[in-house]
Amino acid sequence: MSKEKILIHACCATCAGYVLEQLSADFTPVIYYCNPNIHPEEEYVLRSSELQKYAAAQNISFFEDPYDPRQWLAQMKGLENEPEKGIRCDRCFALRLQKTAAYASRNNISIFTTTLTISPHKSSQHILEIGQKIADENCLKFLARNFKKQDGYKKTMEIARSQNFYRQKYCGCVYSVR
Repeated sequence: MSKEKILIHACCATCAGYVLEQLSADFTPVIYYCNPNIHPEEEYVLRSSELQKYAAAQNISFFEDPYDPRQWLAQMKGLENEPEKGIRCDRCFALRLQKTAAYASRNNISIFTTTLTISPHKSSQHILEIGQKIADENCLKFLARNFKKQDGYKKTMEIARSQNFYRQKYCGCVYSVR
């Protein structure tokens, strides 16, 4: 019996390691790399390449949204000075999760989630609320799971070290670099 597919929005291999391990037991994971927020482009490519290699090694399908930071910057206009975990981050999450939901709909995948909740630097509550709202608007299911619970962050860091993943020093956007 085949397992239901789940589309997983992923920002990098480090954050994806534990999430994929957890979800593979109950689902057939499909990775969706949609991160127009990542700056500069070299950083975007590095994270994408690392995640793509890991997906291939785990025999997990990987799809990448075209990189278009101009659209992201336009969406963030006026929020440049917002603090981390603020309105700008929520808008960024919404943009990426809307694209994830659209991809899921186009490809007949009825459930999606994100690796973003593994990070202790992000508001999981906001991410989960945004994901659920987008799922409802698109007649999809959203797996609302806070992956940092039960030492998820610690476990994903262990996987990252064992796989020798590249580990970035910032969320990814031009505003978090500072």
